[in-house]
Amino acid sequence: MKRREFIKGSMAASGLAVMTLHERKAGAAERSPAANQEYYELCAYRLKSGAGRASLDAYLETALIPAMNRLGSKPVGVFAQQERSAPPAGTEARDPDTLFVLIPYPSVESLATTAGRLSADEQYQKAGADYMNLPKVNPAYERIDSWLMLAFAGMPRLEQPAYSLEKKPRMFEMRTYQSYGELKAIKKVEMFNSGEIEVMREVGLGPIFYGQTLLGRDLPHLTYMVSAENQEDHSKHWGAFGKHPTWNKLKNDPQYADTVSRIINRFLVPTAYSQI
Repeated sequence: MKRREFIKGSMAASGLAVMTLHERKAGAAERSPAANQEYYELCAYRLKSGAGRASLDAYLETALIPAMNRLGSKPVGVFAQQERSAPPAGTEARDPDTLFVLIPYPSVESLATTAGRLSADEQYQKAGADYMNLPKVNPAYERIDSWLMLAFAGMPRLEQPAYSLEKKPRMFEMRTYQSYGELKAIKKVEMFNSGEIEVMREVGLGPIFYGQTLLGRDLPHLTYMVSAENQEDHSKHWGAFGKHPTWNKLKNDPQYADTVSRIINRFLVPTAYSQI
């Protein structure tokens, strides 16, 4: 099966599941046209422990990001794990030798045609030549993990607070909510769309994106990213979120019980050339 048909088939199957659940549980008024929702590709470049990443940074900054922008995918974010002297116990993932790249796509068709269009892009090929021709003894990374996500109807397009647009000091938290079953995962997406996203905006958590993961490892799950100018402000925003009456109403609603079986969070900082 060709990659394009496979991706489109997967999108259709996932979309059908979401629409059916909404019809039974939420009603047609809570649905948004699929055409308004972006797709996200999240890539994790796993580097060799202790190795430099100069070649990967140069490729992303001078070749991939400009090429993706020409294809209509922007902004592109690149993030490394934040150094934390005393990380909280629990579910924080520690993968300091990993670079995360977030690419938005306006449609599934644009995603499916990207590889071919990059192959025909002379500027991209020239700028990325050194990276693409690295020898076997000195690769730019160990492996790449990749996830394909559909933006939530409640926030169909990536957003950036002013401090992110202006490239001021900022930090990000990327959270993954795993569920024990597919229907519970869809119910958690519905919970976000039913008010959780708006509460996060209201308390200043600075949402960047929300994505229902369609393809990739460790399914079913969703991933989203929030932000702040510094860790202190971020902690205050989370404190306000936990006290918000709308959140507590949603949290105690029986229909949303047991929707999350595990939370994985990562505290990230943008690279100097990240567009987010």
